Amino acid sequence: MTQKKKVRRLNKKLKSKIISIFLIVIAIVISIRVSKQVHHFYTLTKQAKLVEAELIKLQDENAALYTTKNKLEDPNYVTTFARGEYMFSKGDEKVFYLPSNDDND
Repeated sequence: MTQKKKVRRLNKKLKSKIISIFLIVIAIVISIRVSKQVHHFYTLTKQAKLVEAELIKLQDENAALYTTKNKLEDPNYVTTFARGEYMFSKGDEKVFYLPSNDDND
């Protein structure tokens, strides 16, 4: 073989090695980016589930507050609530505090 043929073979081998290394590096970079995107997607999905649960909780709380608001617009309910909860009396009524049956008192 002549010297030129040997150089050409070496150049071909060198080129193929460089191309192989370049393709491996590209594959690694793509794999890293894909794994980051998968992780990001997983994190967002988990966060979305938490936000949905919080939304349901807040909707329930909002419904309870709306019900309480509607009840407080009724004068009979307000009177009954104030008498029962805060021991308010009508006119000349007297409020008596009775001992409870709890052993903790």
